[in-house]
Amino acid sequence: MSSLFVPARVRSDRQSVVTIDRGALEANWRALAALQPQARTGAAVKADGYGLGAAEVARSLAAAGCRDFFTAWASEGAAVREALASAHEGSHARSGIRIFVLQGLDAPAVPTLLEFGLTPVLSTPEDVAVWREGLREAGTRAPAALQVESGMNRLGLDRRDAEAAAELVTDGSLELSLVMSHLASADELTSQSEAQRRRFLELAALFPDVPRSLANSAGAFRGADYGFDLTRPGIALYGGHAGPASDGRLRPVATLTATVLQVRTANAGEAAGYGAAAPLDRDTRIATIGIGYADGYPRAASGAGVPMRESRPGAMAFVAGRHVPVLGRVSMDLTLIDVTDLPPGAVTPGDSVELFGANVPVDAVAANAGTIAYELLTGLGPRVRRQWN
Repeated sequence: MSSLFVPARVRSDRQSVVTIDRGALEANWRALAALQPQARTGAAVKADGYGLGAAEVARSLAAAGCRDFFTAWASEGAAVREALASAHEGSHARSGIRIFVLQGLDAPAVPTLLEFGLTPVLSTPEDVAVWREGLREAGTRAPAALQVESGMNRLGLDRRDAEAAAELVTDGSLELSLVMSHLASADELTSQSEAQRRRFLELAALFPDVPRSLANSAGAFRGADYGFDLTRPGIALYGGHAGPASDGRLRPVATLTATVLQVRTANAGEAAGYGAAAPLDRDTRIATIGIGYADGYPRAASGAGVPMRESRPGAMAFVAGRHVPVLGRVSMDLTLIDVTDLPPGAVTPGDSVELFGANVPVDAVAANAGTIAYELLTGLGPRVRRQWN
């Protein structure tokens, strides 16, 4: 059984592209830092920098002044450390940069954490035990972060386990650089965030000399009470919606485009796409573009014929200065758009179509597909070329 390998130098200009605006990314980080001037401002670069390329994202944010990065796994953290080290002298130059690993601590991960100077986030008693044993076997000391459970019921130590960890800190057998928790609904106008903040204060008080972190992207917009010592923005860095307070304050970072492969006119009474899902009640000019769900453009963004879409309208695209609707079902490699209302000849093969970006907000496309911007960005496939501007 063989697999298809395509060398990086082989490319087609007709394949889809996500263009990343470096200046917008850095500007968003600075805007988030300005919201909480008393705190350090970090950056979540997990899931390959939210699908845009963690190495380049981290290098750009480090150049803007970011010194704290968050990944999900040790392998991700090691890759970010190497990317940042390439900009400095020394194989694993630290440059005052901290990289936190949020989950998945086990014994095999400890050597990687130590080699690359990564800080594990301990969220269970088992994490604490594994980390202590790994340090003992390595004959070294290194700081960890501690996550406490404040109301999300996902990862984190409850009060009893936090008290046990505090005893280890007091007797010097556990060194902490951060105590943190995670907000569940900071982007919504509910009372849950305030309840979590109060619970976090109670648990963080067990570690009186340890810096604290609670705010994610939306939390950073909730005022100084949520900023503490370090914020951890994610989606807001990449131009996604982070609650009502973020509206109009962030720049779009990623622009997804695809190329028109063909333009044809279909007659009234015919249908378009798989399953004849889009019956045509007029003569319709259809542009076929080279992107589909295999590239991460979701089938649920289809204009018709997908039950999971429920009653939501299909997504819009932008071409020749106009918004146009997706027509019928998004397929694996191709998507149809209806360009009938554009002037004849306005759209021709080779033209670029924006699927999301400055003219089609990524959050709007996500809403049309019944999902969130996080999923659209992190779901971009390997066939989508990443291009930095």
